[in-house]
Amino acid sequence: MIALPVVLVAVYMTTLDFFIANLAVPSIRTGLGAGDTAVQFVIAGYGLAYAAGLIVSGRLGDLYGRRRVFAAGLALFTVASAACGLSPDAGSLVLARVAQGVAAALLAPQALTLLGVLFEGAARARAFGWYGTTVGVAGVSGQAIGGLLVAADPLGLGWRACFLVNVPIGVAALALTTRVLPRTPGSGDRRDLDLAGAALVAAGLVAVVLPLVEGREQGWTWWCLVAAVPLLAGFVRRQRRLAASGRAPLLDLAVFAEKGFAGGLVAVALLFGTSAGLSFVLALYLQEGLGLSPLAAGAVCTALNAGFFLTSLRAGRVPPAVAALMVVVGLGLLGYLVGGGAGPYQVAGALFMIGGGMGLSMSPLISSVLSRVRRERAGAAAGVLGTVQEAGGVLGGTVTGAAFFGTLDGGWVAATLAGLAVLVMGALGVLAHCLMPSKPVIHVNQHQ
Repeated sequence: MIALPVVLVAVYMTTLDFFIANLAVPSIRTGLGAGDTAVQFVIAGYGLAYAAGLIVSGRLGDLYGRRRVFAAGLALFTVASAACGLSPDAGSLVLARVAQGVAAALLAPQALTLLGVLFEGAARARAFGWYGTTVGVAGVSGQAIGGLLVAADPLGLGWRACFLVNVPIGVAALALTTRVLPRTPGSGDRRDLDLAGAALVAAGLVAVVLPLVEGREQGWTWWCLVAAVPLLAGFVRRQRRLAASGRAPLLDLAVFAEKGFAGGLVAVALLFGTSAGLSFVLALYLQEGLGLSPLAAGAVCTALNAGFFLTSLRAGRVPPAVAALMVVVGLGLLGYLVGGGAGPYQVAGALFMIGGGMGLSMSPLISSVLSRVRRERAGAAAGVLGTVQEAGGVLGGTVTGAAFFGTLDGGWVAATLAGLAVLVMGALGVLAHCLMPSKPVIHVNQHQ
C-alpha cells in the first residue's frame, strides 16, 4: 500500500532533521559565526518546538481532520526547510528551525493516527514496527547523511544542503498526500480547543530546556527550572478539570492508565535522549576535537548506522535487556577508547555495538508502548509518545551539550568523556526498565 511509504517519508524527514544538523554544527559555527549557545539552539529550538506542539497538534487533527493537518504540516515543513537553507545568520536559522519544529509537530500525531486507521490487528503492529524502524534509521543515519551532504557541497551550498534536500522530497510527498491518504473528517466543537492548556505545556517545556541551554552562561538556571513545576502541574490540573466538566481536554490523561504505557514512555525518552546526545558529542569530537572533515566524520558514524540496520532486522527476537546492555557496554567502551587516545576509526567497533543495541531496542519499545493502547485513545497516545520522544531527544542533547561545553576548558577528551557519562546514565535507565518483570513485551517481527 503506497499510503504507508508516504506517511513514513514524512516521519523520516522530520526525525532526520533533528539529527542531520548535528553533523553540520561545526560548519554552521564557522559559516555563520555562531557561538556555543546559538548552535545548541539550532538543535534544541527544533526539538523544543516539536515537543511543545505535539499535544495540541493531536487535538487539531481531531477537529480539522488528520489528512488536512498532515498536509498542512508537510507544506510548512517544506517551506521552513527552504528558510533554514537560505538563512543569512544564526538568529534567522534558529527561527527557521523553530518553524520546522512546529511543522513536524503538526505531522507526527497525524502520521501515527493514520497508521491506526489504515491498518488493523497484526498489520497494525507491523505498521507501528515500521514506524519505529523509520524513526530509528533516521536518527542513526543523520550523521552520515549530513557528512556526505556537507562534503559533497552540491552547488556550493555546504551545510545548507542538509536542509534544502527536504524541499523536493516534501513537494513530492505533498503531491501524493491527497491522492493516497484517506480523508478523515474533523469532529467536535472547535471552541473546545484548549489554547490555555497548550500555552501551559509549551511554557513548562521551555522552562525546562531553556536554562539548560543558556542558563550556564546567564546564571538563572534554578529559578527557571523551578518555574516548570507549577506550569506543568497546572496543565495536568486543567486537563482533569476539562475532562470532569465534560469538555474535551488536549490530553486524555486516562491513556496513562493503559498497562505499561507510563513506564514505556520513560524508557523511550531515555533511549531517544541517548541517541540525540551521542550525535551531538560525536559531531563536535570527531570534527573539532580530532580535526576530521565532515565526510570522514560521517564515515566513522556509518559504523553506528551499520549496527542499527543489521540488528533492526532481528528486532523483537532478542530480549530487550540484552539490547539495552549492548548500548551500555558500547558507550562504556567508547569512553575507554576516547580516554585512551584511540584514533577516530578505532572507535568504530564501539559505535557498531551501540547502533546494534539501538536497532534491537527502538522499534519493539515503540511498538510495546503503542500497540496495547485502545484504539479510541490512539490519538492521545500518539501525541504523548511523540512529545516524549522529542522532549527526550532535546533534553538528552541539551544536558549532554551542557556537560560537554561545561568541561571544554579541560580539553576535547575531558569534554567528550563528560558527555558520554551523561549518556551512560540514560542507557542504564533503559536497561533498568527492560529488567522490570512487569514490563509488557511484544515480540513482533515487524518486517514480515
